[in-house]
Amino acid sequence: MSAATPLYTRTDPALGEFAVRPLDLDADAAVLHRWVTSPKAVYWMMQGLSEAEVTAEYRRIAEHPHHDAFIGLWRGEPAFLLERYDPAEAELVGLYPARPGDVGMHFLCPPAERPVHGFTLAVITTVVGFVLADPAARRVVVEPDLRNTAVHALNAAVGFVPHGPITKPEKDALLSFCTREQFAAATTGARP
Repeated sequence: MSAATPLYTRTDPALGEFAVRPLDLDADAAVLHRWVTSPKAVYWMMQGLSEAEVTAEYRRIAEHPHHDAFIGLWRGEPAFLLERYDPAEAELVGLYPARPGDVGMHFLCPPAERPVHGFTLAVITTVVGFVLADPAARRVVVEPDLRNTAVHALNAAVGFVPHGPITKPEKDALLSFCTREQFAAATTGARP
């Protein structure tokens, strides 16, 4: 695995240190392929792809000027995937009125050998914290599949408010937004 310096770290009170580093396709291809093609990643829509096909897709993301991918670490080990994008330039172009400071994100927690209580909530808290660590980010935008009720609940837990359904070429999605203030209120109890 890549030993790249983390771009962001966060200590979860119950689960310890989480960090985010750039995706390194040379080092991460096998684990990335395993994660995005697992049955748990059905909403990632990559089941059946070869490692070369997954690598090619993430190379396209790496080369896109408005979309990037990262590996999330837990206790120093690869533990989740996240993508960040400019919704005015990728993923949501023309599907809603994007505002300056909008940042889109996706995250994926792979199957765990032994599930850890609170892990996925700690991951999404880390992911949104990472996105909002950029002072230019004003609002996080997500568009999970309408059927993915588990992620809708996680999104709500960290402050996302649904805007409504949208139709993307590959899915019907629930467009939701989370401002810096909503995130703080949901995760620290601070009032917006």
